[in-house]
Amino acid sequence: MGTSYRGSKEIAGVPRPKQVIPAPRSRKCHVSHSRVDLFAPGTRTLAQESRMAGLSTTARLVGPTELRAIWHAFRGDPGRFAPPPSPDPSLVELVETPFESVGDAEQRLGRLESRLRQRDDRRAVFLTIYVRMTGRVREGIEEGRFADPEWMRRYLVTFADYYRRAFLAFERGDVTAVPDPWRVAFGAAVNDETLIMQDAFLGVNAHINYDLALSLEAVGIDPDRHRKYDDHRAIDAILAGVVDAQQRALAGLYAPGVDDVDELFGRLDESLTLRSMTEGREQAWRVAAVRTDVTTPPVPSLTQWVLRATATGAALFILSPQLEPAVEAQLRRVEREGVSLEDVLGRVEAELETGESSPSF
Repeated sequence: MGTSYRGSKEIAGVPRPKQVIPAPRSRKCHVSHSRVDLFAPGTRTLAQESRMAGLSTTARLVGPTELRAIWHAFRGDPGRFAPPPSPDPSLVELVETPFESVGDAEQRLGRLESRLRQRDDRRAVFLTIYVRMTGRVREGIEEGRFADPEWMRRYLVTFADYYRRAFLAFERGDVTAVPDPWRVAFGAAVNDETLIMQDAFLGVNAHINYDLALSLEAVGIDPDRHRKYDDHRAIDAILAGVVDAQQRALAGLYAPGVDDVDELFGRLDESLTLRSMTEGREQAWRVAAVRTDVTTPPVPSLTQWVLRATATGAALFILSPQLEPAVEAQLRRVEREGVSLEDVLGRVEAELETGESSPSF
């Protein structure tokens, strides 16, 4: 062994370390309690600049509507929504493997909807809308109505897979793998504690306000971002038509038990939704753009939290509509005594098949 060097032993074969003289501290650094002020001009690294820009951009994703939803999320408890006591193998088999194409997704989700309807399972309510929407977009792709048809196919399959994974995890009882917005939607449906209209809104909320941004990020919004954005926006017309058909069908359902069904539905829209579907899809694109452009921590985890908190809060808001108790009791009586779930969803299908709600591109 060699001689010691500043109190440490020299190891054979390892050169003696050179004495390191600390560099003088720059006068440009603003030091407070021995820490560099990262907000002082000229002291931030490129990574720090990127992180701060990402945080600033993320903060702009949270407006009054999002804050209201987050407030509801903090007040609620998604954990109270339990899955079925045991999984149904005939449902699990339809969603056990990823979708291979738009046609595969549409076909298997359609079979899942049919089986849920046969069981009088209210998770079928959202699927009745979603399967028809998927079919409408597929028709638009086949007719050449989108600028990037291949991207649209991947968009639809990726989007459907987010629903598939959530449904599978809930049905199997793997609640840790179920996003909170879906846990509220599925749990409320299987526990039969909702109005049919709430079931529809809960599914739409979870899929658009939570799944969509993650789907867009996964499928990729670059290159040709502007062209992809135009295709993304083109779906709004399809969604509007499908939801209008649903509204007409439910209005027909409730009309016999409600004096002024048009006024009622105006109040329901206000009490069941924090923002419109178009606004939700626009927010999803903004979140996807931030997650694509800024990958430095903590932006990815923070934007994921914003998505989860706002969609969960919106779901809990949907479950507590500001309707007069007498009106809500009327609606429940119509649903329980008037028609079956199969009748209701049949009305929705009939409205969709009239062609009156066909989208204009």
